[in-house]
Amino acid sequence: MSVESTPSMAASGVESAWDRLPPADTQRWVARRKAEVVRAVEAGLVSVAEACARYNISEEEFDSWRARMSRHGVHALKTTQLHYFEKHRRKKKAKA
Repeated sequence: MSVESTPSMAASGVESAWDRLPPADTQRWVARRKAEVVRAVEAGLVSVAEACARYNISEEEFDSWRARMSRHGVHALKTTQLHYFEKHRRKKKAKA
């Protein structure tokens, strides 16, 4: 049985992985929501493919969330910080 088809807590009394994550129709991706999805994948609650399919995002997009969070923390997942971290990354590459 896939994670997405697991019964909800109300039906089975057991909370599924999806019950703890943002809704599938999420349109506004704040840093906290991105971090929740990354943490769920890293904890093995859902696969990258399942998360990408549920949220209609590419694996490249998910990988960018995971990489920024790994390097700089949840703060780096804020859209307003994206330009700062990309600029910082390019400067480091240029020095190398």
